[in-house]
Amino acid sequence: MNDKKFTILIVDDVPENIQLAANILDKEGYNIAFAPDGKSALSQVKHISADLILLDIMMPETDGFMVCEQLKNDPETADIPIIFLTAMTEKESVVKGFELGGVDYIVKPFNDKELAARVKTHLALKYANEKLRESEQRLIELNATKDKFFSIIAHDLRSPFNALISGTQFLKDCYSSLEKDTLDMVIDELHSSSKNVFVLLENLLEWAKSQSGNISYDPEALNLCALIKIVISVFTKNIKDKNIRIVNTVDPNLSVYADMDMIGTVLRNLCGNAVKFTTDGGSICFTSSDKGKFIEITVSDTGTGIPAEDIDKLFRIDTKYSKIGTAGEKGTGLGLILCKEFVGKNGGTIRIESEYGKGSRFIFTLPKDKI
Repeated sequence: MNDKKFTILIVDDVPENIQLAANILDKEGYNIAFAPDGKSALSQVKHISADLILLDIMMPETDGFMVCEQLKNDPETADIPIIFLTAMTEKESVVKGFELGGVDYIVKPFNDKELAARVKTHLALKYANEKLRESEQRLIELNATKDKFFSIIAHDLRSPFNALISGTQFLKDCYSSLEKDTLDMVIDELHSSSKNVFVLLENLLEWAKSQSGNISYDPEALNLCALIKIVISVFTKNIKDKNIRIVNTVDPNLSVYADMDMIGTVLRNLCGNAVKFTTDGGSICFTSSDKGKFIEITVSDTGTGIPAEDIDKLFRIDTKYSKIGTAGEKGTGLGLILCKEFVGKNGGTIRIESEYGKGSRFIFTLPKDKI
């Protein structure tokens, strides 16, 4: 199976039975825990992270059937395999045990090899089921990734290209008759569409590389303030058009240990979002604070904010979430997913604080030094 040392919980009101089973299973290399009654078993099963339970049926007050029923009704313990230990061979008792969720039963007094073999078999089945569930979850994530990829190609990438094609066709057909103001406006629109396509393609390529595992991770000491200034310069025109006030109070001497390309992508997406959703005359602030082994960076804005019910959707690949900016800017919802992935790859965390209608704060951490 694997290198994990499994924990077996033995539940029996007869100490000799517990000792006998423990001696057999200890030789097989398992961790052993025990409970002398049903109530004790229920109180400790979660704390010891039991992988399998050997459960006596006939016990005072809370018998094995009652214990099994409670365990199977609790999502945290429902998947733990239960093997009943019983001196009863009546068909009704055996059937009841299976109906309540037991996976097997062993008649006492039990044979050493039989007990060891049954425990090994059901642990192997439990391990295989866990791996199957992990594979299913991974498949769901891969399908969501594929759907997101095709959605971006089919819609988000097509739209700016359509604008470029129609704009250049308009210039081709009408260039000689256009007044300068109209010509400047069309060129600005084409430039804006070109930048949108570039940013989208850049995010798409970074995301594709990260999903395939081909993205390089080369951490180094980074000057955060300098990197933020470079990122801000990318959005100079948008910032000017919206008359947005930029405040960068990050210490010029502050450094973090991270991959420059990844953190550049993170800052570019966070700054781009802040510009997109900040109204005319608003402000965007970059701040930092020392958190011991980490530096906490905050990108805050006085923009439209995010409804509380939508915040959890922002980092999820399986949920389509994209809003139009205050000047009609479009997005794909891919940028924040990249942010979470890249911050995580660099050993940090990211979270969002937002008040709808008042603005948002995107807060992420990066290590000061090599972890």
